[in-house]
Amino acid sequence: MKRLALIITFALFCVLALHAEDNFAILNFLVVKADNGKPIRNAAIVLHPLRKDGKQGYGGYELKTDLEGKASFAGAPFGKLRVQVLLRGFQTYGEDFDINQPTQQITIKLKRPQAQYSIYDGKSKSDGKKPEEKPK
Repeated sequence: MKRLALIITFALFCVLALHAEDNFAILNFLVVKADNGKPIRNAAIVLHPLRKDGKQGYGGYELKTDLEGKASFAGAPFGKLRVQVLLRGFQTYGEDFDINQPTQQITIKLKRPQAQYSIYDGKSKSDGKKPEEKPK
C-alpha cells in the first residue's frame, strides 16, 4: 500500500512539473555595444513583471552580464516583462517584452550618451541674443 501511494505521489509531482514548465521560460540575454557589437560585462539587467493593465508589478530580478556580455534567467513567467539595462557610461535601456516561448534570446544594444541639445548654447539666457560689450 505504501508503494502504491509513493507511485501515485511521484506521478502527481511529474504531472505538476510538466505543467509548470509550460508557464515559465528561460531567457538568454546578450548585451553589446551598439557602435561595434562588442560584449559588455557587468551590465545590470533588471526584470519587472507587468500587470494586465500594463503597470509595473511588485518584485523583480536583477542579473549581471558575464565577460561575454551574457546572462540567463530560468523561471520567467509567461506574459509581459519589462527589461531595463543599466551601466555607467551608457544610456539606460528599457523595453517591454511578451514572453510566450519556452526559450527566448534577447539581444540588447547599448548606446553611449548623446550630447544634450540646448537653446542657450552661445547665447545669453535672458533674451536669446549674444551679450553685447559695454562701452568703456
